[in-house]
Amino acid sequence: MSFRFIATILLAIQLLVGARAQTGGAPKTAALPDLIGYWVSVVTTMDWRFRMVVPPKGDYFGLRLTPAAMKIADAWDPARDDASGEQCKSYGAAGIMRIPGRLHIVWSDDKTLRVEFDAGTQTRFFHFGDGKAPATDVTWQGNSVAQWETSGSGGLKVVTTHMRSGYLRKNGVPYSENATMTEYFDLVHETAGDLRLIVTSNVEDPMYLQQPYINSVQFKKQADASGWDPTPCSARW
Repeated sequence: MSFRFIATILLAIQLLVGARAQTGGAPKTAALPDLIGYWVSVVTTMDWRFRMVVPPKGDYFGLRLTPAAMKIADAWDPARDDASGEQCKSYGAAGIMRIPGRLHIVWSDDKTLRVEFDAGTQTRFFHFGDGKAPATDVTWQGNSVAQWETSGSGGLKVVTTHMRSGYLRKNGVPYSENATMTEYFDLVHETAGDLRLIVTSNVEDPMYLQQPYINSVQFKKQADASGWDPTPCSARW
């Protein structure tokens, strides 16, 4: 049973999944679901202590870490990250979606989706097809290759590599430069008429994870840019 199927079953308790048709053509013209616009994080009670506050050092509940990862997490020191200019470690691709804030999704061109974050003032680019050759250098947001799925209810699949080593959680739980992250972006229509974006991710990192780290986050569609507030990275929040 896939991690995506499990996440979908859990979400179905509260949400009504809307059907989506599939079209052909270039990535931009074939874009279903339509992800364009502003989105705000929805934080569940279960996730509150990991996302709304910085968890205490040594709290890696729900993660199967290797001894090397536990050693790094247990030595976490935000003051040291500040002093070394590493405030953005938790704002890399594998951690940024879980930081509460807002997204702004737009098309940069016909083959590239741009996802802007006000938290940390970060930007990710999702490249379709031959939109960009694989990156050779690691960066906070890595190199993301995207494709529209044509089976089931459809959606967007994104695979990210070449990520600079960062934190899965604010309290120093690490992922390495060898990590690979697979994400699924799905739209869900609520009975009240609101639109939600569900992002389910799977991080695989043999260096620091004994098993894949699977999680799901939600965003609610906004009518406009209300509340958009770009802020710099912070090692302490």
